[in-house]
Amino acid sequence: MTTIDRNREFAGKTVLVTGAGKGIGHATVHLLIERGARVIALSRSAADLDALKKETGCETIAVELADANAAREAARAARPVDLLVNNAGLAELQPFLETTVESFDLTMNVNLRAAMIVAQECAKSMIERGVGGSIVNVSSLSANVGFALHAAYCASKGGLDAMTRVMANELGPHGIRVNAVNPTVTMTPMGEKAWSDPAKAGPMLARIPLNRFVQPVEVARTIAYLLSDDSSMVNGVSLLVDGGFQAC
Repeated sequence: MTTIDRNREFAGKTVLVTGAGKGIGHATVHLLIERGARVIALSRSAADLDALKKETGCETIAVELADANAAREAARAARPVDLLVNNAGLAELQPFLETTVESFDLTMNVNLRAAMIVAQECAKSMIERGVGGSIVNVSSLSANVGFALHAAYCASKGGLDAMTRVMANELGPHGIRVNAVNPTVTMTPMGEKAWSDPAKAGPMLARIPLNRFVQPVEVARTIAYLLSDDSSMVNGVSLLVDGGFQAC
């Protein structure tokens, strides 16, 4: 049996990570660089990217992914890449009856449309070069569970899971695997914003057999697995990282 050197696991690979400034994206950049990758980090916040570059030495691109043209230009600027992590996302919490068109559209544009655009550009480059690759879309338990106040967010993540399956179907023949990772509440700045109220968090924790929320690095490790050759026959899945929430 060949022993994998995790410190060199992604040596020679270029990875584009969107939404890299905070949370899961931030942890993923750190982990991939620790494992030998060249990482291009993409985020809206130039300040977050500057800090991340100082911490890791990654390359950076600042862009507003809600702007379709800007998203496409940024993805083209990053090419060629071998691996892609579509992590950028936002959550606008509103009751369903008060969900605004503006909030819904913004959520879809960032969480779903931008993932499509960036993946299109990266996949086209992979196909042109004949190298194959792996794409991980960062989805959510919210793709399967209708959490109150999360109408737009749940819709966007459900769409992302569906698009992941289509991508796996169409890109698989080119040697490009596409999977989603679906964490439960993650202790990112966005997660803390949405779940900081103990009255809200308590019932959620009670439904998780491991009795805790997930940490960003735990999601990052799952992303690394889906990017790596360890998952060479895994394609088109939505992999839950939920502590057993949906097992109950």
